[in-house]
Amino acid sequence: MPVRKFRDVSEIEDNTWLEPGGPRLFDAIKTVWRLAAESARASYPPGVYKHRSIDQADALQQSWDRANFAAFRARRQESARRK
Repeated sequence: MPVRKFRDVSEIEDNTWLEPGGPRLFDAIKTVWRLAAESARASYPPGVYKHRSIDQADALQQSWDRANFAAFRARRQESARRK
């Protein structure tokens, strides 16, 4: 698919926009939501966490981020093995 550059929004063709309430719009939204659910299924433990410093809060956030990325990578590897 070629890459096209635009200097202004007015240069974009009208056929790229979907009609509000149209069935193609709902299909496009469903596709985007499915992609987001499959690729970014982040989860965080419920609750409120108190920290003595910002560094401790950042460390906990980073551990959650690493766990979420590891789960994402495992899902990708699993889907690649199934293909």
